[in-house]
Amino acid sequence: MHRFYVAPENWDPLGLALRGSEAHHARNVLRMQAGDKLVLFNGEGCELTAEITNVTVDEIRLRKLHESEMAPLRCRIVLGQAIPKGKNMDLIVQKAVEIGAAEIAPIISDRTIVQVDPESAAQKHAKWQQIAIEAAKQCGQNWLPRVHLPRRLDDFFATSATFDLRLIGSLQPDAQHLKEILADYSSEYRHLPESVLILIGPEGDFTPAELALARRHGCRPITLGPIILRVETAAIYCLSILSYELLM
Repeated sequence: MHRFYVAPENWDPLGLALRGSEAHHARNVLRMQAGDKLVLFNGEGCELTAEITNVTVDEIRLRKLHESEMAPLRCRIVLGQAIPKGKNMDLIVQKAVEIGAAEIAPIISDRTIVQVDPESAAQKHAKWQQIAIEAAKQCGQNWLPRVHLPRRLDDFFATSATFDLRLIGSLQPDAQHLKEILADYSSEYRHLPESVLILIGPEGDFTPAELALARRHGCRPITLGPIILRVETAAIYCLSILSYELLM
């Protein structure tokens, strides 16, 4: 069945309705009618199956058939991604949602090529959050990842939440394999981390000053293997490994 997103503030199992762009998609694109069934989710773990009872120009009224809740993933993985050029950030956001990231923080680095002023930052943020919604609809993820407003690395560290483990993809010779870092963490704390930050640089990597800043904030450099990866590949690679090690 087709899945639709209803924001938490509009989530009312006793008075269900689709409005705005979601109603337009169901009515004008999918040509759904009274009697058709669909799935709704609110991005906070709730999902329900509903039947369309009435279709109007303004809204689509629904009747709840079944409701369920999905527990959060066992580890909160946050991707801090330096904004790459072109449309690569669109792909990274989409795949981050599919792999299980809880949050995506676009970083304006010293080597970011894309111009990001306050107006364009707001536009990009809205676009990326919508991409996250569409990805969650497609992959069956009922916990909608939050996409942050783009900000510089120092601002990110100044306002970010605490993490059990902070990592940064690195080409430096002292970078460790993730398995070694997780083994050290498990040995020290007797459990795996429940929240992890992974930072991925732009084309050309973070500058030495940015790498030093990340280290001062507790980021441990991890190696991505002997082959130099493209930005979008590096993000997917790191998230995939973290998902395998921490979400399974």
